[in-house]
Amino acid sequence: MTKFARKRNTIKPIRMKKAYLLIAFMALSLPLTAMADDSEREAIEEDLAAVQISVNGSQVHVTGAAGKTLEIYNILGVRVATGRIDTDDKALNLNLPRGCYILKVGDIVRKISLR
Repeated sequence: MTKFARKRNTIKPIRMKKAYLLIAFMALSLPLTAMADDSEREAIEEDLAAVQISVNGSQVHVTGAAGKTLEIYNILGVRVATGRIDTDDKALNLNLPRGCYILKVGDIVRKISLR
């Protein structure tokens, strides 16, 4: 058996291992879905519909979030501001530089842009 023939025989098992790893990776990366009960789904949808967030310039208007906490993150994920929403209709003036931010009110998350 020549030197070339020996190398050729060792290449095939390596390619097979790579193929198996690729197939395993593809199978594990498939999205998994979980079904929720109708009552759980309705509760989540009602909670999402109750909180409204709107932005006008540097002012944020939040409705339907009384008693929840407002957290503001920059695009790097660093929390830059936090506050408690004490009324059902709250307007906040953000003293932040222009840019994109992430607002979190309870379980609701929104991306905003301050201009």
